Amino acid sequence: MTKERFLHLAKEWALLTLATVVLDIGVYVFKFPNNFSFGGVTGVAILLGKLFSLTPATYNFIINMALLVLGFIFLGGKFGLKTVYVSTLSSLLLSLAEKLFPMDGPLTNQPVLELFFAIVLPSVAAAILFDMGASGGGTDIVAMIVKKYTHFNIGTALFIVDLTITICACFVFDITTGLFSFTGLMAKSLVIDGVIENINLCKYFTIICDDPKPICDFIINTLHKSATVYKAEGAYEHHEKSIVLSVMKRSHAVQLRNFIRRTEPHAFIMITNSSEIIGKGFRGFN
Repeated sequence: MTKERFLHLAKEWALLTLATVVLDIGVYVFKFPNNFSFGGVTGVAILLGKLFSLTPATYNFIINMALLVLGFIFLGGKFGLKTVYVSTLSSLLLSLAEKLFPMDGPLTNQPVLELFFAIVLPSVAAAILFDMGASGGGTDIVAMIVKKYTHFNIGTALFIVDLTITICACFVFDITTGLFSFTGLMAKSLVIDGVIENINLCKYFTIICDDPKPICDFIINTLHKSATVYKAEGAYEHHEKSIVLSVMKRSHAVQLRNFIRRTEPHAFIMITNSSEIIGKGFRGFN
């Protein structure tokens, strides 16, 4: 294994660990004490913790370990080492936090503020995990099993399960907790989608100019990106123009835009947001 490969793997697994810690902070500090039951294994664990004698962290550990066993039985190793790592680490950290930092009630007396952190912290962590090809396990493993053996719409099935858990919170706790949980369920997917889109957000440049060489030299030599150039003709005056196409991260996009303004002030620039760029230098097909 080369040094570069080792550093890449170390960074990747460190980020997985950090995302898992952030997820557990949101769950343990903000979700468990307030009984916010908006779906997933943690939602089931909160309901079981209220109905029976064990704590939510204990039920979360038991359910996740059982689902991992089912995953190995029905899927083999197909649900991935990263998912196994995150699911196991998350369950262990929640159990450890329960012993080291016991919480008798909510951190503050502001339930709306706590709901915000209960949504945002796990959702941001989940988005990072999804972007890295991992997940927190739990109901994702159930979804993979169902997908393998049936033709059900997995997204719809998971939403129905999560909605059922949320409705149960209204009866197990009270209507206020149920409504908070329903709010969390609705907001969770929006936050995850938004974070994933922003993680991968790139800027797609379409530059119409007379002289593409300075622009291409800047893209290649300064930004260390590439570009595609082709000839075109203006529809009004029929002058020959060059069109430069390039894609880059937002930080580089600001540099390129400012460079074009200085060196090619008459260039026509179209900048488009794109969160799905696949190819060399960006994302692969794996």
